[in-house]
Amino acid sequence: MTKDTQRQAPKRPRSKEPPSAEPSAAMDEPSPLRRGEVPVGMEAEGPARLPPSDEPRSRDDIVRDIASDIAAVAQKLVTDKTSVADMKLIHASLKEMRRAFSVFSQYREIRKVSTFGSARTPPGSPQYEQAREFSRRMADAGFMIITGAGPGIMRACNEGSGRDRSFGINIRLPFEQGANDIIDNDPKLVTFKYFFTRKLMFVKEADAIALFPGGFGTHDEGFESLTLIQTGKSRPLPVVFIDAPGSTYWKTWKRYVERHLLKEGLISKADMRLFKVTDDLDVAVNEIMHFYARYHSSRFVGDRLVLRLNSPLARSTIADLNAEYGDIVARGTIHQTEALPEEAGEPELAHLPRLVFHSARRHFGRLRMLIDQVNDS
Repeated sequence: MTKDTQRQAPKRPRSKEPPSAEPSAAMDEPSPLRRGEVPVGMEAEGPARLPPSDEPRSRDDIVRDIASDIAAVAQKLVTDKTSVADMKLIHASLKEMRRAFSVFSQYREIRKVSTFGSARTPPGSPQYEQAREFSRRMADAGFMIITGAGPGIMRACNEGSGRDRSFGINIRLPFEQGANDIIDNDPKLVTFKYFFTRKLMFVKEADAIALFPGGFGTHDEGFESLTLIQTGKSRPLPVVFIDAPGSTYWKTWKRYVERHLLKEGLISKADMRLFKVTDDLDVAVNEIMHFYARYHSSRFVGDRLVLRLNSPLARSTIADLNAEYGDIVARGTIHQTEALPEEAGEPELAHLPRLVFHSARRHFGRLRMLIDQVNDS
């Protein structure tokens, strides 16, 4: 297999709930109102709705209804006499998200790895070289790499994947954080004012997360990612903590988690399955690749969790899953089926078999164990 062939990105139309709209290029300019829209300044408890119809609602209809909700909320901010500072925060946040959505929407079908690590790691150091080589391998496997766009580990990851397969999610700081020379001036570079909007994009757009040694920011991003997965606020995805060869940085962190969080009952044993600590790049890459061996993606339809699969499971395997994972099923059983009618808006995924069950919406470490068993079967 040639390198060019290896870098063909795996197609993976992803589900997001609710579906994200393709942002307008002219967000800052007013546009004519359409049916189902409300102008800012018109008080409404909710969006103006289209008349009931037996016909399926289009993406545009859904987007217009949501935009009407946003307009109604904006009007309430006025009537609530929201401060100028808070209005500026909301306005800047919305513009930042709109810009980021627009950039990432062009690469929606390509899997991505969000990477974190210190801005102070010097080129040529073991940590730098490990990050660079990891990103090169993931790019060769068809993934794109998301970094914070700065120096250190961030530059190493952009360098490893190459400019064409890199995103940069920069943050404006008075020190350290100018965009590195690999991703600077690239159309896939987005600069944020706020950490919370930036962190949203790191997790929202990721199909995997890789962390290298770093400071407060790296630990913050690692713990927040694990919290979102543990609580079901993020879809399941692999998280790997990668040391330089022979280093004990993340191994020491894992011992802390085991001795203080797990031993004292602050997390469950199953939560330890939400991440992998290693200094071996073969292990790190395999952790991500194997996660998508049979598992494809997931979404909720009401209280039903839908796991899309790349290939169907044997009946005996489904029986084993029901015997083992009843604690995460609210009622009924885990069963294999075709696409649900509610998924009609994602025709590109209609051919995939599904595992469907009424989710208890807890014990997401156990859900990760179920996914691992699906991939191993």
